[in-house]
Amino acid sequence: MGMKLHQLFSFFDLNAAQASADEQHKSLFEQEVTGLFFDARLVTPGSVFVAIKGNEKDGHQFIDEAIKNGAIAVVVENKSKVLNNESFLVVEAPDTRQFLDLLAARFYNFPSQELFCIGVTGTNGKTSITYILEHILNANNKLTGVMGTINHRVGEKIWNSQMTTPDPVTLQSRLREFKNLGAVTAAMEVSSHALEQKRAESVHFDTVIFTNLTLDHLDYHKTMQSYFQAKQKLFTDQMWSSTKKPKFAVINIDDSYGRKLKVADEVVTWTYGQKESDFQFKILKMSFTETEFELKTPFEMMKLTVPLSGMHTIYNIVASAVAALSCGVPLAQSFQSLKDFRGIPGRLQIVDLNKDKTVFVDYAHTPDALKNVLNSLNEVRKNSNLKNKIITVFGCGGDRDKSKRPLMAKIACELSDQVFITSDNPRTEDPHVIIKEIEHGVPTDFKDFNIEVDREKAIQAAILQAFPGDVILIAGKGHEDYQIIGTEKKYFSDFDVARKYL
Repeated sequence: MGMKLHQLFSFFDLNAAQASADEQHKSLFEQEVTGLFFDARLVTPGSVFVAIKGNEKDGHQFIDEAIKNGAIAVVVENKSKVLNNESFLVVEAPDTRQFLDLLAARFYNFPSQELFCIGVTGTNGKTSITYILEHILNANNKLTGVMGTINHRVGEKIWNSQMTTPDPVTLQSRLREFKNLGAVTAAMEVSSHALEQKRAESVHFDTVIFTNLTLDHLDYHKTMQSYFQAKQKLFTDQMWSSTKKPKFAVINIDDSYGRKLKVADEVVTWTYGQKESDFQFKILKMSFTETEFELKTPFEMMKLTVPLSGMHTIYNIVASAVAALSCGVPLAQSFQSLKDFRGIPGRLQIVDLNKDKTVFVDYAHTPDALKNVLNSLNEVRKNSNLKNKIITVFGCGGDRDKSKRPLMAKIACELSDQVFITSDNPRTEDPHVIIKEIEHGVPTDFKDFNIEVDREKAIQAAILQAFPGDVILIAGKGHEDYQIIGTEKKYFSDFDVARKYL
């Protein structure tokens, strides 16, 4: 990017540091910065190292390694931890996480100022909305870069994704790459962890979307209240600090947390849902492959058909169309461009349309997501007067929130005719122990459940035991193409396995 050390730190009060600097330090300020790092192992000569206190490791312990690798400046929370600093600059910051975020935006020259930025948060629906938005905006000549759980992408270019919302350095560099590759819009999933850890504070959002809030991540947040407060920051603190005008918030009013959400002044709030809202929809007809619905807006009444199924999918479509409207795409054009939309990888994704058994792969790995998907399938079955069975295959991840295990079993049994309980990324836990904990939620009167630790065998059995016309839902992994057993990642795709046995 071409930036000198004094330019990178020009936003911060370094006068004291400069005033007391000897000639050697003064020459440091004129050095070109080659990079910005918070992992000492990755530091390159001429770069800046920011020491972050993580949950497991404290970056302050690795300052010597960063210096050995060539850092010309280190940012710390406690200067007394740094001895012998003749050859590098030491900057003290009260919160190095926040400082890293600011430095990253500065280093990449504030790319979010040059893009129309849309942030999506909520427990379920984030990935789906970014896919739907990308389809709508690209179809309307607004090339869109996407950052989320599945990958990062713009046009033909795809990068791997390690987490829902990346660290600030990756995030800001990616936004800059989006811009350099011709994007005019960026749609990104913003997780509660990222909001808590200040990974996206320097993104200036134009539009933010709230989907819902349900039981998840309590291993990290401890209570629903602190989980909600983390999400809340996107609509208050971040929208306060965004310099964009006008600014929009798109909120699911059917969700109890959506109704509680506070939004910063100056932000135009648009609500959506089935209840009384600015964009109110009503399902008219739904099959396993398409949905007809009515949409009442502040401007008009519309009757629409989309080639997708599932109640939660319609919530995501409406939210996406409203966000696209904030970006200047008329609603009618958004819905028109969805006519050729083929769905989202691992989100109620049909494995093979031409078979007599309908198999869906879905990422539902929380009680609420599983309930939404199964409710949708039951709704379609009821409205179509079908008598087919709904068979569910699912498991729960190891080393993650254990409270949801029995809840998911209860939901699966109440909303399916037959259930297969299996493994889903057991990680370092014993899969048999996880399955036992899931089993606690199986109602005593529900007899048609099967236990098969081997996920491939569970999928095979579900498909082979199904009759023509039956619907099989394989839940939990969706787009993921791996199983984590112990600490090892092995290739595994629900989609490929299902296709093999169909």
